[in-house]
Amino acid sequence: MTSYSGYLIDLDGTMYNGTEPIDSAIQFVCRLKEQNKSYLFVTNNSSSTPEQVADKLQKMGVPAASEQIITSSLATATYIREQYGAARCYVIGEEGLKHALEETGHTIIDDDSQVDVVIVGIDRSVTYEKYAKACLHVRAGAAFISTNGDIAIPTERGMLPGNGALTSVIEVSTKEKPVFIGKPETTIMNTALKRMDLSKAATVMIGDNYDTDIMAGVNAGMDTLMVLTGVTTTSQLSEIKHKPTHVVNDLSEWLI
Repeated sequence: MTSYSGYLIDLDGTMYNGTEPIDSAIQFVCRLKEQNKSYLFVTNNSSSTPEQVADKLQKMGVPAASEQIITSSLATATYIREQYGAARCYVIGEEGLKHALEETGHTIIDDDSQVDVVIVGIDRSVTYEKYAKACLHVRAGAAFISTNGDIAIPTERGMLPGNGALTSVIEVSTKEKPVFIGKPETTIMNTALKRMDLSKAATVMIGDNYDTDIMAGVNAGMDTLMVLTGVTTTSQLSEIKHKPTHVVNDLSEWLI
């Protein structure tokens, strides 16, 4: 077992499944806290604020503060600030995305006036008119950014359309490709590593989804730890090219 100084940890499928906590993962994070190890939670969820995510974890018994939550919304807002300064933004998205943008100094524009950036996050109240405005802004030259490319998300009802599916409507209509921010892209990982202030060599990415969590670590040049408590199965791992650095059934096998 390799010891790391820092841990980047996925949420859904790793810490919990929907509303059901994964006990071994909670014990694992409690042990990290006891040993004063650095850890952050990295999620493609763009709908919730860091405070809301931390509150959910705390209610499950997980030691977590809002400063330890890196959402795709936060990474998106940071990226836009670095690339465009304080920007005028047209947003398809929910509270978490709008909150992150405003907290980072951006202005949200809801009408047809000129914007610098169109941002798409999960929006469960999306309408044709929202899509129409987004397409018009992109055609007028606005940058096109999506919080993450997840095409489906697991829920209690089954797999529902994810943000990548919503984003594709604008991409197909305008023939413009968006910049994706969330896992498996390196942008969100760089945001997390900068906050943790540790080297890639000293940090491991933990997750249950090979295509997002593990590939995010691979793309960022980090070690990875796959847990088989969520999306990806052992049989699927046998078919992939870039194997995770470590694979465990659950995080009880990695208690340190």
